[in-house]
Amino acid sequence: MLATGIDDAASVVQQIGEMIGVVAFAASGALAAVRRNLDIVGIVFLAVSTALGGGVIRDVLAGNTPPTAFTDFTLIAAASATGLVIFFWHPPARLTHWPLEVTDAIGLGLFVVTGTAVGYDWGVSAPSAALLGLTTGVGGGIIRDVLSGRVPAILRTDEPLYAIPAFCGAVLTATLMHFDWYRAWIGLLCALAVIAFRLLALRYRWHGPRPYYVSRDE
Repeated sequence: MLATGIDDAASVVQQIGEMIGVVAFAASGALAAVRRNLDIVGIVFLAVSTALGGGVIRDVLAGNTPPTAFTDFTLIAAASATGLVIFFWHPPARLTHWPLEVTDAIGLGLFVVTGTAVGYDWGVSAPSAALLGLTTGVGGGIIRDVLSGRVPAILRTDEPLYAIPAFCGAVLTATLMHFDWYRAWIGLLCALAVIAFRLLALRYRWHGPRPYYVSRDE
């Protein structure tokens, strides 16, 4: 009975966190559009694409059509509303750095775990589910950067670790599901691990290794 209550509570927290992630990713897309001097259509479009793009790619790859983003209008409404808020009220710089990075990390962790779990529930293998979870977590950011004319953050050497925490979380979640050890509260712990990894990378400026000859030449 206690375990069921813990699972239910964890599921509620996970759903709230997913919505926070949608809003955070939408805000990052809208802010990127503002920096590129786009109009209201561009701002809202980039907000929605960033927030829901990863899930759409996941659904298409797994054959779940139409994608959830096109059937659950709550997600589209939340992302669009966030874009409109940014359009009418451009937040000061102090609110677009670490608070946005924290909520972005929350969204990353939760999207990676839920994306992996959804993929596994659809009947794909554990490695495929992990790849779907990774895609869910990083796909929106890639779409945002490409549409705004930038090299995607996960490919830039000046960006702290992003894809690696997502990959580790996806592999861990898929492994737990493969051995039937996954529970809602365990998934929440996996998401927290990804969040902590990403925040530590931001705090201590952890970067992926580069070829030794590149570092030597510089």
